[in-house]
Amino acid sequence: MTEQHTLSNIGSGELPRTYEVRTFGCQMNVHDSERLSGLLEDAGLSRKSEELAEEAADVVVFNTCAVRENADNKLYGHLGLLKNLKAERPNMQIAVGGCLAQKDRDTIVKKAPWVDVVFGTHNIGSLPTLLARSRHNQEAQLEILESLDVFPSTLPTRRESVYAGWVSISVGCNNTCTFCIVPSLRGKERDRRPGEILAEIQALVDDGAIEVTLLGQNVNSYGVEFGDRLAFGKLLRACGEIEGLERVRFTSPHPAAFTDDVIDAMAETPNVMPQLHMPLQSGSDRVLKEMRRSYRSKKFLGILEKVRERIPHAAITTDIIVGFPGETEEDFQATLDVVEASRFSSAFTFQYSKRPGTPAAELEDQLPKTVVQERYERLTALQDRIAKEENAKQLGRTVEVMATEQSGRKSGETRRLSGRSQDQRLVHFSVPDGAKAPRPGDLVTLPITEVASFHLISDPTADQYSLRRSRAGDAWDRAQAESCGVPSPAANGSIGRTSLGMPTLKVRS
Repeated sequence: MTEQHTLSNIGSGELPRTYEVRTFGCQMNVHDSERLSGLLEDAGLSRKSEELAEEAADVVVFNTCAVRENADNKLYGHLGLLKNLKAERPNMQIAVGGCLAQKDRDTIVKKAPWVDVVFGTHNIGSLPTLLARSRHNQEAQLEILESLDVFPSTLPTRRESVYAGWVSISVGCNNTCTFCIVPSLRGKERDRRPGEILAEIQALVDDGAIEVTLLGQNVNSYGVEFGDRLAFGKLLRACGEIEGLERVRFTSPHPAAFTDDVIDAMAETPNVMPQLHMPLQSGSDRVLKEMRRSYRSKKFLGILEKVRERIPHAAITTDIIVGFPGETEEDFQATLDVVEASRFSSAFTFQYSKRPGTPAAELEDQLPKTVVQERYERLTALQDRIAKEENAKQLGRTVEVMATEQSGRKSGETRRLSGRSQDQRLVHFSVPDGAKAPRPGDLVTLPITEVASFHLISDPTADQYSLRRSRAGDAWDRAQAESCGVPSPAANGSIGRTSLGMPTLKVRS
């Protein structure tokens, strides 16, 4: 019997042990958590039921982020809440992984000695073995590697929904942005071969998915490792050849490496969606230089102009940092000017936070919190206005929306469902009386009847509403049947279920 197999009580007459994975941070962490869930289920554990939301699982895994300020306080706060519970349930296990674990290492066990396992970003596949070893030896296990032991995409995966999924094309980053700790925690960029990526996409499509998002720290530098600087554009075009794949997205590119061949591939490949996330960070050329972002505002705006020439209805989103050390009022005004010119449909906006281990943390002239807060509020007010103005252009347009399982906060009152348009805008929509409601993964075509800063609304009449039932909706039906213990169509020889996932991320518009 291997260490991994001792994680479960299966065969002992007891119920399987349960697990939960709590995720902080970026899309990479969300995707890693799908791998962690797959590994734990492969080791015989079962996911904690939603009905037991107030109770902790037998194994609790924290997949951490080190990018945000107070990330460590957030982790230790959560760990503190479990301390007494762990004392009452000594067989319970707690594991900490991700970027903060890679950075802090044995500090976690020193601060929270009730933690059983600490593992890093490069060895998530070791989690079941480390848990089993900790349980057997009755002591904490710490394992942090400096480079990947196995590419994460080869690991078992438990994805969160059946209609869409992340597909990682690379891990790590070769950039040296002074505010960013990711390269030191994720390592240098490692690219997957195109054939492996396309095979994974095909497997998802075969199981019912109709949307994929290609994921990397810097997707448009993909291919440098194996000597093909045009590889990303070629990969997008290859995705266009996959029958049944209706929507392709990607995140995130870097403006310095964004080339015209990628714009051409986006415009000429029908299933690549009219949406682009292009991180700005700052509109000040002086600040961009201090950040070691190897582009300037003119180049950035030039990219957006080219994209809109080729894809007129493209929705463009961004990342912006306010209050980088030494940022003057003139620098901040330059950011406001670029935001006004860029007309982003939404933006992830952040107040600069000092991250130990980054060059920017050592810079003089760290700005007072009050100054950063005031600038942040001005920026978000500007972006909120622009987002609403851009959404207003959608009024009266007919759009195709993929229904999702998520619903709006007021869905109980409005009885509206939710979904994403082709350009990734959030749409809350009603189903006319007498019309069939879509399943998650089905597609509806309807007019936009109302707009807000953060979403669109459609209340169509019966003749304005069109439903297209999809393979993804069929896959959702199969998944629901399986979760209820009903034999799925796969039992009769049709395609079986591989859990897929498109996590929902909150965005500041």
